[in-house]
Amino acid sequence: MPSRTDRPNASAEGTMSFRQLVHETTRFVLSELKPRGKWLTPFNVVTGVIILSGVVMIAIRFAYGLGSVSNLSQNYPWGIWIGFDVVTGVAFAGGAYVLTFVVHILKVKKFEPIVRVTVLNGFLAYVFYAGALLLDLGRPWNVINPIIGNAFGLSSVLFLVAWHFLLYMICEFLEFSPAVAEWLHWPKARRILEGLTTGAVIFGITLSTLHQSGLGALFLLAPSKIHPLWYSGNIPVLFFVSSIFAGLSMVIIESFFTQKVFKHRIGHALHAAHDSILLGLGKGAVGALFAYAFLKLIDFVHYRQWIHLGTPMGYWYLFEIVGFILLPIVLFLQALRTRSARLIQFTAFLTAVGVILNRLNVSVIAFKWYEAVRYYPSWIEIWITLAIISMELWVFRWVITRMPVFGEAHQVVEETIAEDAEDMEVVTWKASAI
Repeated sequence: MPSRTDRPNASAEGTMSFRQLVHETTRFVLSELKPRGKWLTPFNVVTGVIILSGVVMIAIRFAYGLGSVSNLSQNYPWGIWIGFDVVTGVAFAGGAYVLTFVVHILKVKKFEPIVRVTVLNGFLAYVFYAGALLLDLGRPWNVINPIIGNAFGLSSVLFLVAWHFLLYMICEFLEFSPAVAEWLHWPKARRILEGLTTGAVIFGITLSTLHQSGLGALFLLAPSKIHPLWYSGNIPVLFFVSSIFAGLSMVIIESFFTQKVFKHRIGHALHAAHDSILLGLGKGAVGALFAYAFLKLIDFVHYRQWIHLGTPMGYWYLFEIVGFILLPIVLFLQALRTRSARLIQFTAFLTAVGVILNRLNVSVIAFKWYEAVRYYPSWIEIWITLAIISMELWVFRWVITRMPVFGEAHQVVEETIAEDAEDMEVVTWKASAI
C-alpha cells in the first residue's frame, strides 16, 4: 500500500515543471495499481476464474465468429448479449441521471453523499455494456461508422442510441472527474472540473431521456415479431419510466453491498443517514412504479390485451405484472409506512428481478414466440456475460478502495486527520488542496 508521501505534492504544483508533474503522477498511479488486501478470497478466486476463461472465450468469438460461441442466427440475431447486457444493463444505470437531477438540479442535498458512487456505477455500466455490444456485431470494426460518418444513417434509431451512448459516457466521466482530480491531488483541475459538472448533468439528463426511450423505440420496428402483450406504441415511454425505478432499485442494492464490503470507506455521517436515504430512494421508486403500472393499464385497455390472458404467454405476463410490478408497489408502500429500510432493500431486489424479466421478455422470450425452433443462449454466452459483470465489479472495487467516492472531500480529510494525526504535513497539504 503506497504511503501518502508517495503522492504528487500539490503544494509544489505551481513550481514543479510539467515533466516533473507527469513523472510524479505516473509514479503515483503505478503504485496505486498494486493490489491491496488478501488475494485468495472466495470472491477473487471465483470471479478470477470466470474472467480468465471468459477472455479466452471472447478471443475465440473474435477469431472464429459468432457461430463458434453463440446460438445466434439470422432468425434470432439478438440474444442475451443485447437483451441483458445492453437493454437491461442500461436500465440499471439509470440511477445516475435520476440522482444527479435530484441533487444538482432540484438541490435535494440528502442524496449528495451517494451521487459519486451512483455516477461511477452508471459510467462503468455504460463502458462495459457498450463494450459487450461489440461481441454481438458480426463486423465489430464497423462500430465507429456512426461516429466518423462513413455510414451515418440519420434516420436510424440505432444511430441516435450510438451517439447518445458515446456522449453520455463523456458526460458521466466529467461528472465523476472531480473525484479523480482529488485522488491525484490536482486542486486546480478539481475546481475547473467542478465548474463543468452542472452543464454535464443537464446535457447528460437530456441524453438519458432520449436513449433510454430510444432503446424501446428499436422494438417499434417489430410489431409482428413481439407478442401483443408486450408490444405497444408506448414502448419508448415504458422503457424510460422503467429505467427510473430500475436505476433507483440498483442504487438501493448497491448500498446494501457497499455498507457491508466497503464499511471502512464510508463516513459516519453517511452511515447515520443510510436508512433515511434508502427511504427517499424507495419513495422515488414506488412513484415511478405507479406511473409504469398506469401506462400498462392504458395499453391493456387500448390494445384489448385481455384476450391473450388465457394462453401460456398470458400466464407468464400476469406473473410479471402481479409479481414484479403490483407486489413491489405494495411492499414499497408498506416499507415507507413502517419506515423499514430492510424491506426497502428486499423490494429493490424484487423490482430488479422484474426489470430483468421484462427486458428479456421484450427482447428475447416474447420475440418470435411463435417459432417452432426458439433461441436459447449457449452456456458460453452466459459465461461471457458473467465475465463482463465480474470485470465491472473488479474495476468498481478498485476505484472505491482508492478514490474519494463516498461523501465529500472534506470528510476524507477529517478522517485522515483522525487516523494519521502524526502526519501533519500531509494533512495540512490535503486540507489546503481543497
